[in-house]
Amino acid sequence: MLIVDFILNLAGLLIWLGWRSKRFDPLIKGRPATLMGTLRPASTKPRHRWHLLALIGGMLLLRALIYWGMGLEKSGKLNLGLVVLYFSNSLHWRGWAGFEHMLIYSFSSFGLMLGVFYLWILLLSLLSGPMPIHGLVAIPLGRVDGWPRWIKAALPLVGTGIVWLLGSWCLNWLHLLPEISVASRLKQSLLIGLSSYLQWVYPLGAILILHLVNSYVYFGSHPGWRYVTATAETLLRPLEKLPLRVGRVDFAPLVGAGLVFLAAHFAELGLNRLYYPASSPSAAVSGHAGQFDGNGRTHANVAVNQQLTAVQFHEFFRNGQPQAEAL
Repeated sequence: MLIVDFILNLAGLLIWLGWRSKRFDPLIKGRPATLMGTLRPASTKPRHRWHLLALIGGMLLLRALIYWGMGLEKSGKLNLGLVVLYFSNSLHWRGWAGFEHMLIYSFSSFGLMLGVFYLWILLLSLLSGPMPIHGLVAIPLGRVDGWPRWIKAALPLVGTGIVWLLGSWCLNWLHLLPEISVASRLKQSLLIGLSSYLQWVYPLGAILILHLVNSYVYFGSHPGWRYVTATAETLLRPLEKLPLRVGRVDFAPLVGAGLVFLAAHFAELGLNRLYYPASSPSAAVSGHAGQFDGNGRTHANVAVNQQLTAVQFHEFFRNGQPQAEAL
Protein backbone atom coordinates (compact mmCIF):
# COMPACT_ATOMS: atom_id res chain seq x y z
CA MET A 1 0.00 0.00 0.00
CA LEU A 2 2.90 2.35 0.64
CA ILE A 3 4.05 1.89 -2.95
CA VAL A 4 0.55 2.56 -4.28
CA ASP A 5 0.29 5.68 -2.13
CA PHE A 6 3.66 6.91 -3.35
CA ILE A 7 2.77 6.38 -7.02
CA LEU A 8 -0.60 8.12 -6.69
CA ASN A 9 0.90 11.01 -4.74
CA LEU A 10 3.67 11.35 -7.31
CA ALA A 11 1.10 11.39 -10.11
CA GLY A 12 -0.83 14.09 -8.25
CA LEU A 13 2.38 16.08 -7.78
CA LEU A 14 3.14 15.93 -11.51
CA ILE A 15 -0.38 17.10 -12.32
CA TRP A 16 0.05 19.93 -9.80
CA LEU A 17 3.29 20.99 -11.49
CA GLY A 18 1.50 20.90 -14.84
CA TRP A 19 -1.14 23.20 -13.39
CA ARG A 20 1.49 25.58 -12.04
CA SER A 21 3.50 25.64 -15.27
CA LYS A 22 0.59 25.99 -17.69
CA ARG A 23 0.60 29.77 -17.45
CA PHE A 24 4.26 29.76 -18.56
CA ASP A 25 3.50 27.95 -21.82
CA PRO A 26 5.59 29.78 -24.47
CA LEU A 27 3.06 28.90 -27.18
CA ILE A 28 0.41 30.86 -25.31
CA LYS A 29 2.15 33.86 -23.78
CA GLY A 30 5.52 33.98 -25.55
CA ARG A 31 6.45 36.95 -27.75
CA PRO A 32 7.36 35.71 -31.25
CA ALA A 33 10.92 36.43 -32.35
CA THR A 34 10.64 34.84 -35.79
CA LEU A 35 7.95 34.13 -38.33
CA MET A 36 7.66 30.56 -37.06
CA GLY A 37 7.04 31.96 -33.59
CA THR A 38 3.74 33.43 -34.73
CA LEU A 39 2.29 29.97 -35.27
CA ARG A 40 -0.26 28.83 -32.72
CA PRO A 41 -1.75 25.38 -32.05
CA ALA A 42 -4.79 24.58 -34.17
CA SER A 43 -6.80 23.37 -31.18
CA THR A 44 -8.39 25.96 -28.93
CA LYS A 45 -6.80 26.26 -25.51
CA PRO A 46 -9.08 26.38 -22.47
CA ARG A 47 -8.94 29.62 -20.57
CA HIS A 48 -9.06 27.96 -17.20
CA ARG A 49 -6.76 25.42 -15.61
CA TRP A 50 -9.25 24.16 -13.05
CA HIS A 51 -9.62 20.79 -14.77
CA LEU A 52 -6.14 19.78 -13.57
CA LEU A 53 -7.03 20.54 -9.97
CA ALA A 54 -10.31 18.71 -10.43
CA LEU A 55 -8.36 15.72 -11.71
CA ILE A 56 -6.23 15.69 -8.55
CA GLY A 57 -9.30 15.96 -6.35
CA GLY A 58 -11.06 13.18 -8.22
CA MET A 59 -8.02 10.91 -7.96
CA LEU A 60 -7.72 11.47 -4.21
CA LEU A 61 -11.45 10.95 -3.73
CA LEU A 62 -11.31 7.70 -5.70
CA ARG A 63 -8.39 6.49 -3.58
CA ALA A 64 -10.36 7.21 -0.41
CA LEU A 65 -13.35 5.25 -1.76
CA ILE A 66 -11.16 2.26 -2.66
CA TYR A 67 -9.43 2.20 0.72
CA TRP A 68 -12.78 2.56 2.47
CA GLY A 69 -14.20 -0.36 0.49
CA MET A 70 -11.17 -2.53 1.26
CA GLY A 71 -11.80 -2.19 5.00
CA LEU A 72 -8.22 -2.81 6.07
CA GLU A 73 -7.33 -2.72 9.75
CA LYS A 74 -4.59 -0.11 9.22
CA SER A 75 -5.26 1.64 5.95
CA GLY A 76 -3.07 4.68 6.32
CA LYS A 77 -0.09 6.09 8.17
CA LEU A 78 1.35 9.59 8.01
CA ASN A 79 4.90 9.99 9.28
CA LEU A 80 5.43 13.63 10.22
CA GLY A 81 8.80 13.02 11.82
CA LEU A 82 7.97 13.86 15.41
CA VAL A 83 4.41 12.56 15.12
CA VAL A 84 3.04 9.48 13.36
CA LEU A 85 -0.70 9.40 12.64
CA TYR A 86 -2.67 6.24 11.94
CA PHE A 87 -5.96 6.34 10.04
CA SER A 88 -7.88 3.17 10.81
CA ASN A 89 -10.61 1.61 8.69
CA SER A 90 -11.40 -1.25 11.03
CA LEU A 91 -14.79 -2.71 11.82
CA HIS A 92 -15.42 -0.09 14.49
CA TRP A 93 -15.14 2.67 11.90
CA ARG A 94 -17.39 1.33 9.15
CA GLY A 95 -19.93 3.67 7.63
CA TRP A 96 -19.39 7.34 6.97
CA ALA A 97 -16.86 7.58 9.79
CA GLY A 98 -14.53 5.15 8.00
CA PHE A 99 -14.92 7.01 4.72
CA GLU A 100 -14.26 10.26 6.56
CA HIS A 101 -10.98 8.87 7.86
CA MET A 102 -9.88 7.55 4.48
CA LEU A 103 -10.79 10.85 2.81
CA ILE A 104 -8.69 12.80 5.31
CA TYR A 105 -5.82 10.37 4.90
CA SER A 106 -5.95 10.50 1.09
CA PHE A 107 -5.76 14.29 0.94
CA SER A 108 -3.31 14.55 3.84
CA SER A 109 -0.95 12.01 2.26
CA PHE A 110 -0.83 14.02 -0.96
CA GLY A 111 -0.49 17.24 1.02
CA LEU A 112 2.51 15.78 2.86
CA MET A 113 4.33 14.96 -0.37
CA LEU A 114 3.44 18.37 -1.80
CA GLY A 115 4.71 20.08 1.33
CA VAL A 116 8.02 18.20 1.29
CA PHE A 117 8.47 19.07 -2.39
CA TYR A 118 7.93 22.76 -1.70
CA LEU A 119 10.37 22.61 1.20
CA TRP A 120 13.00 21.27 -1.17
CA ILE A 121 12.48 23.84 -3.91
CA LEU A 122 12.31 26.60 -1.29
CA LEU A 123 15.83 25.58 -0.26
CA LEU A 124 16.94 25.72 -3.90
CA SER A 125 15.38 29.17 -4.15
CA LEU A 126 17.44 30.29 -1.15
CA LEU A 127 20.62 28.98 -2.79
CA SER A 128 19.81 30.96 -5.98
CA GLY A 129 21.58 28.76 -8.50
CA PRO A 130 22.27 29.81 -12.09
CA MET A 131 19.75 29.89 -14.88
CA PRO A 132 18.11 28.16 -16.68
CA ILE A 133 17.69 25.47 -13.99
CA HIS A 134 16.69 28.05 -11.41
CA GLY A 135 13.84 29.03 -13.71
CA LEU A 136 12.37 25.58 -13.13
CA VAL A 137 12.50 26.27 -9.40
CA ALA A 138 10.75 29.62 -9.82
CA ILE A 139 7.80 28.16 -11.75
CA PRO A 140 6.13 26.27 -8.85
CA LEU A 141 7.11 28.94 -6.30
CA GLY A 142 5.80 31.84 -8.34
CA ARG A 143 6.21 35.21 -6.66
CA VAL A 144 7.63 33.60 -3.52
CA ASP A 145 10.91 33.09 -5.37
CA GLY A 146 11.41 36.84 -5.47
CA TRP A 147 10.75 37.41 -1.76
CA PRO A 148 13.60 38.43 0.59
CA ARG A 149 15.71 35.53 1.80
CA TRP A 150 14.87 35.98 5.47
CA ILE A 151 11.16 35.63 4.69
CA LYS A 152 11.73 32.49 2.62
CA ALA A 153 13.94 31.07 5.37
CA ALA A 154 11.13 31.56 7.93
CA LEU A 155 8.39 30.09 5.73
CA PRO A 156 8.91 26.42 6.76
CA LEU A 157 8.62 27.29 10.45
CA VAL A 158 5.60 29.55 10.08
CA GLY A 159 3.80 27.58 7.38
CA THR A 160 4.26 24.11 8.88
CA GLY A 161 3.43 25.36 12.36
CA ILE A 162 0.18 26.99 11.23
CA VAL A 163 -0.83 23.93 9.20
CA TRP A 164 -0.30 21.63 12.18
CA LEU A 165 -2.03 24.05 14.57
CA LEU A 166 -5.18 24.14 12.43
CA GLY A 167 -4.98 20.51 11.35
CA SER A 168 -4.57 19.16 14.87
CA TRP A 169 -7.75 20.92 15.96
CA CYS A 170 -9.62 19.27 13.09
CA LEU A 171 -8.12 15.86 13.90
CA ASN A 172 -9.06 16.28 17.53
CA TRP A 173 -12.65 17.16 16.54
CA LEU A 174 -12.73 13.96 14.44
CA HIS A 175 -11.41 11.92 17.43
CA LEU A 176 -8.11 11.14 15.71
CA LEU A 177 -5.97 13.01 18.24
CA PRO A 178 -6.33 13.40 22.01
CA GLU A 179 -7.47 16.63 23.61
CA ILE A 180 -4.57 18.80 24.82
CA SER A 181 -4.26 22.30 26.17
CA VAL A 182 -3.77 25.32 23.94
CA ALA A 183 -0.26 25.84 25.31
CA SER A 184 0.70 22.24 24.50
CA ARG A 185 -0.77 22.58 21.03
CA LEU A 186 1.23 25.75 20.39
CA LYS A 187 4.39 24.05 21.64
CA GLN A 188 3.69 21.08 19.40
CA SER A 189 3.19 23.37 16.40
CA LEU A 190 6.46 25.17 17.11
CA LEU A 191 8.44 21.93 17.35
CA ILE A 192 6.87 20.43 14.23
CA GLY A 193 7.55 23.68 12.40
CA LEU A 194 11.21 23.49 13.43
CA SER A 195 11.39 19.83 12.44
CA SER A 196 10.37 20.76 8.88
CA TYR A 197 13.88 22.11 8.32
CA LEU A 198 15.18 18.55 8.68
CA GLN A 199 13.74 17.84 5.23
CA TRP A 200 16.50 20.01 3.78
CA VAL A 201 19.05 17.32 4.64
CA TYR A 202 18.22 15.22 1.59
CA PRO A 203 18.60 17.85 -1.17
CA LEU A 204 21.69 19.28 0.55
CA GLY A 205 23.32 15.85 0.78
CA ALA A 206 22.36 15.02 -2.81
CA ILE A 207 23.85 18.27 -4.14
CA LEU A 208 27.15 17.76 -2.30
CA ILE A 209 27.48 14.11 -3.33
CA LEU A 210 26.66 14.89 -6.96
CA HIS A 211 29.22 17.68 -6.87
CA LEU A 212 31.83 15.24 -5.54
CA VAL A 213 31.10 12.75 -8.33
CA ASN A 214 31.06 15.47 -10.99
CA SER A 215 34.44 16.72 -9.77
CA TYR A 216 36.16 13.49 -10.82
CA VAL A 217 33.88 12.13 -13.55
CA TYR A 218 33.11 14.32 -16.54
CA PHE A 219 29.42 14.17 -17.48
CA GLY A 220 29.44 16.95 -20.05
CA SER A 221 28.45 20.61 -19.94
CA HIS A 222 24.76 20.14 -19.20
CA PRO A 223 23.18 23.11 -17.34
CA GLY A 224 22.13 20.71 -14.59
CA TRP A 225 25.73 19.91 -13.69
CA ARG A 226 26.64 23.61 -13.75
CA TYR A 227 23.75 24.20 -11.38
CA VAL A 228 24.98 21.47 -9.03
CA THR A 229 28.51 22.87 -9.05
CA ALA A 230 27.38 26.44 -8.38
CA THR A 231 25.02 25.53 -5.52
CA ALA A 232 27.59 23.19 -3.97
CA GLU A 233 30.22 25.94 -4.05
CA THR A 234 27.74 28.20 -2.28
CA LEU A 235 27.20 25.59 0.41
CA LEU A 236 30.92 24.92 0.85
CA ARG A 237 31.90 28.57 1.08
CA PRO A 238 32.22 28.46 4.92
CA LEU A 239 34.80 25.64 4.53
CA GLU A 240 37.03 27.46 2.03
CA LYS A 241 39.70 28.40 4.59
CA LEU A 242 40.04 24.88 5.96
CA PRO A 243 42.86 22.66 4.59
CA LEU A 244 40.57 20.03 3.10
CA ARG A 245 42.47 19.50 -0.15
CA VAL A 246 45.21 16.86 -0.29
CA GLY A 247 46.95 16.98 -3.63
CA ARG A 248 44.26 16.72 -6.27
CA VAL A 249 41.69 15.28 -3.90
CA ASP A 250 39.20 17.72 -2.38
CA PHE A 251 37.50 16.41 0.75
CA ALA A 252 35.29 19.50 1.18
CA PRO A 253 32.13 17.89 -0.33
CA LEU A 254 32.50 14.85 1.94
CA VAL A 255 33.11 16.99 5.01
CA GLY A 256 30.21 19.24 4.08
CA ALA A 257 27.82 16.30 3.59
CA GLY A 258 28.97 14.78 6.88
CA LEU A 259 28.39 18.05 8.72
CA VAL A 260 24.92 18.36 7.21
CA PHE A 261 23.83 14.89 8.33
CA LEU A 262 25.50 15.28 11.70
CA ALA A 263 23.79 18.62 12.33
CA ALA A 264 20.44 17.13 11.31
CA HIS A 265 20.96 14.19 13.66
CA PHE A 266 21.67 16.37 16.69
CA ALA A 267 18.87 18.76 15.73
CA GLU A 268 16.44 15.84 15.72
CA LEU A 269 17.71 14.74 19.13
CA GLY A 270 17.31 18.27 20.45
CA LEU A 271 13.74 18.58 19.17
CA ASN A 272 12.80 15.33 20.91
CA ARG A 273 14.43 16.44 24.16
CA LEU A 274 12.64 19.79 24.04
CA TYR A 275 9.35 17.91 24.16
CA TYR A 276 10.42 15.66 27.04
CA PRO A 277 7.83 16.08 29.84
CA ALA A 278 8.28 15.83 33.58
CA SER A 279 5.64 13.11 33.93
CA SER A 280 5.36 9.73 32.27
CA PRO A 281 2.91 9.50 29.40
CA SER A 282 1.64 6.08 30.44
CA ALA A 283 -1.05 7.53 32.69
CA ALA A 284 -2.29 9.85 29.98
CA VAL A 285 -2.46 7.04 27.41
CA SER A 286 -4.53 4.64 29.46
CA GLY A 287 -8.27 5.10 29.55
CA HIS A 288 -8.92 5.95 25.88
CA ALA A 289 -9.03 2.58 24.14
CA GLY A 290 -12.47 1.04 24.08
CA GLN A 291 -14.38 4.25 24.81
CA PHE A 292 -17.23 5.25 22.50
CA ASP A 293 -18.88 8.56 21.75
CA GLY A 294 -22.55 9.28 21.10
CA ASN A 295 -22.34 7.91 17.56
CA GLY A 296 -20.96 4.59 18.75
CA ARG A 297 -17.54 5.21 17.24
CA THR A 298 -14.51 3.81 19.01
CA HIS A 299 -11.65 5.96 20.22
CA ALA A 300 -9.07 3.33 19.27
CA ASN A 301 -7.42 5.73 16.83
CA VAL A 302 -7.05 8.28 19.59
CA ALA A 303 -5.30 5.71 21.76
CA VAL A 304 -3.01 4.55 18.93
CA ASN A 305 -2.08 8.06 17.83
CA GLN A 306 -1.72 9.37 21.37
CA GLN A 307 0.35 6.41 22.53
CA LEU A 308 2.57 6.44 19.46
CA THR A 309 3.06 10.18 19.76
CA ALA A 310 3.86 9.79 23.45
CA VAL A 311 6.38 7.06 22.76
CA GLN A 312 8.09 9.09 20.04
CA PHE A 313 8.11 12.36 21.94
CA HIS A 314 8.51 11.29 25.55
CA GLU A 315 10.20 7.89 25.71
CA PHE A 316 12.45 7.82 22.68
CA PHE A 317 15.51 8.69 24.71
CA ARG A 318 14.63 6.90 27.90
CA ASN A 319 17.33 4.29 28.59
CA GLY A 320 18.94 5.31 25.29
CA GLN A 321 16.64 3.34 22.96
CA PRO A 322 13.09 3.60 21.55
CA GLN A 323 10.22 2.21 23.55
CA ALA A 324 8.20 1.23 20.51
CA GLU A 325 7.96 -2.28 21.95
CA ALA A 326 5.61 -0.87 24.59
CA LEU A 327 2.95 -0.65 21.94
